[in-house]
Amino acid sequence: MTSTTTARGQVGAMLRDWREDRRRSQMDLALEAGVSTRHLSYVETGKAKPSPELVLALAEHLDVPLRERNAMLLAAGYAPRYRQTPLGDDALRSVRAALTELVRAHDPYPAVVVDRGWDLVMANTGAQSLLAGVAEHLLQPPLNVYRVTLHRDGMAGRIENLDERAHHLLGTLDRQVAVTRDPRVRALLDEVSAYPTVIGLDGSWRTRSGTPSVIVPLQLRVVDDRGEAMVQSWFSTNTSFGTPVDITLDELHVELFHPADEATAAMVGGRIA
Repeated sequence: MTSTTTARGQVGAMLRDWREDRRRSQMDLALEAGVSTRHLSYVETGKAKPSPELVLALAEHLDVPLRERNAMLLAAGYAPRYRQTPLGDDALRSVRAALTELVRAHDPYPAVVVDRGWDLVMANTGAQSLLAGVAEHLLQPPLNVYRVTLHRDGMAGRIENLDERAHHLLGTLDRQVAVTRDPRVRALLDEVSAYPTVIGLDGSWRTRSGTPSVIVPLQLRVVDDRGEAMVQSWFSTNTSFGTPVDITLDELHVELFHPADEATAAMVGGRIA
């Protein structure tokens, strides 16, 4: 078997796997991409080599992340099209400044920037205040939001609605596994879903066909300045970069926490708009 034939088979198998994972028929995908069903079938079986433009068109219609699009191009024998620029690089100085200002401006409410594996990239003062009592070993870089939240040495012991919150978080991570097919994310899901704090949950969070809950608050037990116990209630919004052409930006997202009641807003010195 020649290297060209091998490359055809590799990219064809990748495209087929992504198409089946997205539950798309060959006919449906071929129509969207503007090719015949026969040609798509030949591409998937390795009988025809797709052009780089076709690889990218199919990946776009299958909503394949940029990192995996590069892998498809390499498998087909082409150079990657998407760069991965470190966030600390001068080329992303303006992006870094904008993210820094965004999370800073959200104080006194928590705000974080995380990568695809939920490792912390940036956090404001409000977010750091949520980490009171978290064990030191969980705070070592890279600090992972899922580990800090669900580990018994992390925030889990202070989360009033832990079952509800964990169910929401695990379902979110499970859907991310389906979208990205990233082995790193899958490994994180396997790890945190086996934590003693959540292992007793029913497995319905694995039902990806269900409709995610609109708002699942984080209800966190804290002690106020007078030494009195109270429960802070937060809901969060997520923001990502629109139409990114860099893998780093494609994999970053910002989570902003907002007080769900007046008592929480008052405790941190803010207010509900």
